[in-house]
Amino acid sequence: MTIETAQRAFAFLPINERTPKPRSRGITEIRGPYYSPVGRRYLEDLLETMGEYVDTLKYAGGSFTLMPREAVRALNELCHEHEVEVSTGGFLEYVLAQRGEYVARYLEECRELGFDIVEISSGFVTLPADDLVALTQAVHAAGLKAKPEVGIQFGAGGASAVEALEAEGTRDVGQAIELAKRHLDAGAHLIMIESEGITEQVREWRTDAVARIVSELGLEQVMFEAADAAVFTWYIKNYGIDVNLFVDHSQIVQLECLRAGVWGTDDTWGRILTYRGSHEDEDEEA
Repeated sequence: MTIETAQRAFAFLPINERTPKPRSRGITEIRGPYYSPVGRRYLEDLLETMGEYVDTLKYAGGSFTLMPREAVRALNELCHEHEVEVSTGGFLEYVLAQRGEYVARYLEECRELGFDIVEISSGFVTLPADDLVALTQAVHAAGLKAKPEVGIQFGAGGASAVEALEAEGTRDVGQAIELAKRHLDAGAHLIMIESEGITEQVREWRTDAVARIVSELGLEQVMFEAADAAVFTWYIKNYGIDVNLFVDHSQIVQLECLRAGVWGTDDTWGRILTYRGSHEDEDEEA
């Protein structure tokens, strides 16, 4: 389902038109069940109105393990009806902690229930880089898309306090970039950049880390966690509407109004623009 210009309400008014799905840039991933329940009826309303601007639904905190199998399958099928892929979120960390053959069984269940993307997170657990890359390969071999999460903050996740994260310390951004490159070489679909240590739970934003990540990995190969309006506004202001972002489901309208250039605050009003030249036609032909 897509909203062509002629079908959009008030189509006579110009906006920053989005590239059609499936997109390779300007991807928006929304958080599904976690901070609030997201059932079929709510999700159906969301996708009927804003589905054209949602690329991925991500379960958080292992929320799917508390739901009936058929409810999970129904949500995933609804997403697919609207050309929205479904991600597991970073629950693989919990699975890894169980050891044994649980990873293989987890991937099999993900495939059976209709998941498309498996996020490979390691905010709380410590694994050798070779093992993390091997997980990307295992996900790929299982017929699923691997989305490794890479960051600079030790102990990231779970809304930890600033003081607790400061005590944990951070890793060098160059180390995170090299790990991301190895994941991409192993077939990773996209790299999720963990916000903690960069724009979340910090006293000052590490905009230098963002700039280096974009410079060395490229904007299309990374997605930034930005579940705060001030954060996703900063990314759009500095990197344009084609930056890939992860936000909460409650923020999809606000984010898309900003991408489209139809609304904003005093520092973004009328400033979020695009110039779609001949390269746009070349991309569509490709």
